[in-house]
This record gives sequence, structure tokens and C-alpha cells, in this order.
Amino acid sequence: MKNKEKIKKSIYIALIILNVLLISYISKYYYDIYNSQKENTILNEISINENEVLEDNNDNENEISNVKTEKMLKLEELQKVNSDIVGWIEIENTKINYPVLQGKDNDFYLNHNYKKAYSINGSIFLDKDYSWSLPGSNLLIYGHNSNNKTMFQDLLKYADISFYKKHPIIKFTTNSEDANYEIIAVFRSRVYYKSEENVFRYYYFINGETEDEYNEFVQNAKKASLYDTGKTAKYGEQLITLSTCSYHTTDGRFVVVAKKQA
Repeated sequence: MKNKEKIKKSIYIALIILNVLLISYISKYYYDIYNSQKENTILNEISINENEVLEDNNDNENEISNVKTEKMLKLEELQKVNSDIVGWIEIENTKINYPVLQGKDNDFYLNHNYKKAYSINGSIFLDKDYSWSLPGSNLLIYGHNSNNKTMFQDLLKYADISFYKKHPIIKFTTNSEDANYEIIAVFRSRVYYKSEENVFRYYYFINGETEDEYNEFVQNAKKASLYDTGKTAKYGEQLITLSTCSYHTTDGRFVVVAKKQA
């Protein structure tokens, strides 16, 4: 009888521990969702002195391209929290509205937020190899396809041309500009094995070195596109490529390519 009581007691304790762990996991999951959703509004929570904005803009009256918008100034304030923040990405009327990080590798921000705290949703981040000191031709930006409908999950809606027509513009803000990018291609892809030949490894194109390399990337993106956007890009125009996971195949990816508007 004593042995049976001990077994029952052990099972009871094990169930309690299991329930505590389960509750902790669920709580952490929803806490991460809350934090990811809150990131959408952090720029709105930053206050900028209107006089400061006017002074900054007045100082650059003869250099219109250097005029700071309110969004740019708010981004500068946010960068005081983490110097790895390099920009802000937004697609209007979607949940894509986040700071963009750039780390020393492409692993850290897979599971850390903009405050460098662990997060299952990670962050939206720019490829580590993109060089701001070079006239880089492609801002390659990654984000999770999160089941909780945060981060880059809304990108998959671009599989429907009607969604594209309602959301043809990607907004990307940095310290130096508040720019709009018009989408030129939308396609499904995957991470290829090294042994595979004659495949389009879009993720290799970041700092384009030649006109041929640039044109080849654009042509391949247009060829792979799920539909014709009627837009293209020519050498010298800045590109932005958004990439997220897709489950249409093993190691699948969903990709949106856009060019900066003049």
C-alpha cells in the first residue's frame, strides 16, 4: 500500500510540475506575441520636440535631401536603445511595421528582439553582409513567418495579386532618408544545396559589384514572379528584398523584391 501511495504521490507531483511548465510556456508565448505587437507602435510612443524638428530642418534649408522627417528623428531616438537598429520598415494597412536590426551575424536576431532580449519571434533584420559604406544595391531583410500573425507573416498575402495591388509600396526609413519602394516581383523559392546548379540563389545578391550581376538578379526575380507587376528596375536603382519562411517545400522561402522610387 505504501508503495502505491508513493507512486500516486510521484505521479501527482509530476503532473503539477508538468502543468507549471505548460502554463509557463503558454504565458511566455503570449508575452512574446504581446511584445511583438507592441513593437508596431514604439515609434508612436517616442516624443520629439517640435522646435527641435524645425531647427533641424532649418539648418538644412539648402539641402532638401538632408531634411529630417519626424519619423527619421524618432528613429534616431530609438537607436539610443540599441545601436544595431538601422531602420524602420512599414507596409501600410498590414502588421509589418517594425524596427530593422543588423547584427554581426544572421543568427542573433532570429530569437532576440530590438532590446536584445530573448524572443521566440525574433526581429526583422538586415543581412550582416550589407555594407552601408558601399553603394550597395540590395537591402536583403529577413523576418519570421510567425504563426501568431506577427513579423513577416503578412508577406505571404502577396501570393494574391489583389493584395499586391492594394499594397504595392514598402516604406523604409533610415537616418538619412524616408523612402518608398515599389514592388517589382513576388516569388516562392527555397534554400538550395551547394551541389545544385543553374538555380536562382536570390539570397546571394546583396552588394552588387557589376551591372551584369544586378541585371541578372532583376531578370531572375521577374522570371520567378508569381505575376507580372508591370514594374522592373534598372542598374543603379536601390533594391530591397524581403524574405521569410514558406512551407510550400522543404526550406521554402517567400520573397518580395522592390525598387526605390525616385
